[in-house]
Amino acid sequence: MLHLAQVQNNESVGGVELRLLACQQSENSWTVINPETVQLANTKELQEGLLVLVELSNNKEVLSIQHAKDWVLDLVEKSRSGGTANTTFLEEEVERAEKWRQELTLQSQDLTRRNLELEARREQLQTLQEDLETERQRLDEMVLQLKIKEDELEQEKQELEEIAAQLKLEKQKLEEMAAQLKHKTDSEDV
Repeated sequence: MLHLAQVQNNESVGGVELRLLACQQSENSWTVINPETVQLANTKELQEGLLVLVELSNNKEVLSIQHAKDWVLDLVEKSRSGGTANTTFLEEEVERAEKWRQELTLQSQDLTRRNLELEARREQLQTLQEDLETERQRLDEMVLQLKIKEDELEQEKQELEEIAAQLKLEKQKLEEMAAQLKHKTDSEDV
């Protein structure tokens, strides 16, 4: 990983060390880090205070070192020219953010529409449920009235059967009386 470092003398080891100041996240993105040091063997060509770009392995071994002068001058040039790379990056980020905002607005509108549709459906279902309950109550009343009518008809049927039985008895009595009268009339004629 590429780091920006400053060369420092370390007399306790008789050489220099690198004080890591920032690390590269992407091509145009750097992060300032808590300073830490990396030991170097005797290197006379690096003077104290010099800024360098150092490539480190995962276990903090120095892979390469180069002067940061050209890199710093490039940053200054970009800064002087208005930082076109950063401006372009920022413009792209603003454009992406605007697209996200528009997408979120559309999603929000879609959710609002769906919520309104669901609320309308819920109200329709509630109305249907109330109508069904009213219809059920009406049907229950009709069933009760039919039961009452059925009971009344059953009672009238029993009464008619009793009347029919009485009429049958009366008819039998009348037939017996008619037979007796006929027998009496026949006996008188003789």
